[in-house]
Formats: sequence, structure tokens, C-alpha cells
Amino acid sequence: MSTAMTRKEIEEKLITRAWQDASFKQELLSNPQAAFEKEGITLPESIKVTVVEESPSSFYLVLPTQPSETAELSETELESVAGGKFIDVDVWKCK
Repeated sequence: MSTAMTRKEIEEKLITRAWQDASFKQELLSNPQAAFEKEGITLPESIKVTVVEESPSSFYLVLPTQPSETAELSETELESVAGGKFIDVDVWKCK
């Protein structure tokens, strides 16, 4: 039985693999769909994936789709935000 992964779980899995395997990282940057599939992650064909790599002098902010006003969190989404955990993959010093 397979379970659906959350976006956060997918991101953590792919980032970890890219940090450990330079050839996977290059494939993730050049052909994200194929890299996802190698990790057992299948996305609908209608989903476009763009992968960019930050550098020490760059910062990317992803602005998610705005939820509709009537949308409610699922039980899984509610659990992930209620109490949750924070994994800091980079330390930023802001002045």
C-alpha cells in the first residue's frame, strides 16, 4: 500500500538526495520530472516543475497559490501545522 507524500516530504526527500548525489542534483536541475520519477514520485502531467538552486548571494521566495476563502484544512494538513516542527536547512543572519 502506498501513501501520498506531502509537498514538504517530497521537498525534503529530493533535497537530501541532491545534497548526497551530484549526478542526481544535475538531473533534478535539468530534468525534474525524470528525477522525481527515479525517487518514486509521480506527478500529474499537468504539473510543471521548475527547480532552481540558491547560492550564497541569492534568495528565492516561492509565493504559493492563494487558498480560496472557503477552503478548509484536511486533518493531515491541520496536524502538520498544529504543533508542527521546523527543520532549518540553512542559517540566515539578518540585520
